[in-house]
Amino acid sequence: MTSSDLWDAETAERYDESSAFMFAPDVLDPAVDFLADLAGDGAALELAIGTGRVAIPLAARGVAVIGIELSQPMADQLRRKRSDIPVVVGDMASTAVPGTFSLVYLVWNGLGNLRTQSEQVACFRNAARHLAPGGRFVIELWVPGIRRFPPGQEAVPFHVGAHHVGFDTYDMTTQQGTSHHYRRHPDGSVTYGASNFRYVWPAECDLMAQLAGLELERRVADWTGEPFTTDSESHVSVWRRPEPPSRPLEAPAGA
Repeated sequence: MTSSDLWDAETAERYDESSAFMFAPDVLDPAVDFLADLAGDGAALELAIGTGRVAIPLAARGVAVIGIELSQPMADQLRRKRSDIPVVVGDMASTAVPGTFSLVYLVWNGLGNLRTQSEQVACFRNAARHLAPGGRFVIELWVPGIRRFPPGQEAVPFHVGAHHVGFDTYDMTTQQGTSHHYRRHPDGSVTYGASNFRYVWPAECDLMAQLAGLELERRVADWTGEPFTTDSESHVSVWRRPEPPSRPLEAPAGA
């Protein structure tokens, strides 16, 4: 059993529309460029593939993509758009798929959907199990906005727009959080929705990667490769599964 929120059919049906800003070329294209470069001629596994926001354009670049997705309705939405991208329904911390991959990736804060540290560690280990030697595991994750809390404040806004306002609330004793979404619809109505997460710092991610046998290769602030600094609000991190050491050639008998 997983601790992740499970997205239902209604949420899946409106996902692409409600997340339209994530499909904008200036948001999506750099991510696809980054991942396609790492995949090279190899295959890619996407954890929490959703409706295929990243997988579909990545497959259009010639990368063989397979996905793991917890929500059957989300997987159904993807299959309606591209039936040739295989999707296995299951949780990303334990579900296995056949084969090995040059790239495993998890985008848009997906690691936080696993709401226990043990599940997040298991996710890193599951990614490592699917990697060929020399393969990379990539995550895109926000840096918790805790330092933006003035004394007495209970929430931090992460998006304020004409049609959507979002706030995060944090429990700093458990590293649990909730994203609160208020959306204004064309008819003038406003709806509320919430999703739960566990926040994790970059250094904790590195420890999880180490436990999975992975080595940090690079960390940047975003998909365009901007340097990661103390002021960065997100990071794209790349860990590599090391190549096995080569065995020395044995000298011929009697040499």
